[in-house]
Amino acid sequence: MFQGAMALNLDAKGRMAVPAKHRDALAPATSNRLVVTAHPHRCLLLYPAPAWEPIRAQILAAPSLQVESAMVRRLLVGFAEDVELDGAGRLLISPALREFARLEKELWLVGQGSHFEIWSDTGWRAQQDAIFSMGDKLLPAGLENLAL
Repeated sequence: MFQGAMALNLDAKGRMAVPAKHRDALAPATSNRLVVTAHPHRCLLLYPAPAWEPIRAQILAAPSLQVESAMVRRLLVGFAEDVELDGAGRLLISPALREFARLEKELWLVGQGSHFEIWSDTGWRAQQDAIFSMGDKLLPAGLENLAL
């Protein structure tokens, strides 16, 4: 289970160092096989390959001639890249994905249970502002009774 938000930096080659606590959880379960892809909210998704495979299968099973299905396929499967952690626990994010998510030096790695989101610093701050601006309207249907 991946959780928490961590501020990280990209190096000059576009590599992100995965924090040790997450690297230790990712590596044994996946043999260092990971998938990075685009998300419609202009962040990236980082999945252990075994967790990504059923999602990809579900997307590919959708009707390819249905406009919305084709658009989702182009985004999620079209941008998907197989990546591996290097010996130093770094992950290379391709120029295309960095451009898509508008990643610069500062970024955020945000745990989402089965995967991570990777946000630009600007994008992550905008998400937080959007959350706070919703006030009492934040909880969607099904979570009305959430008690914290």
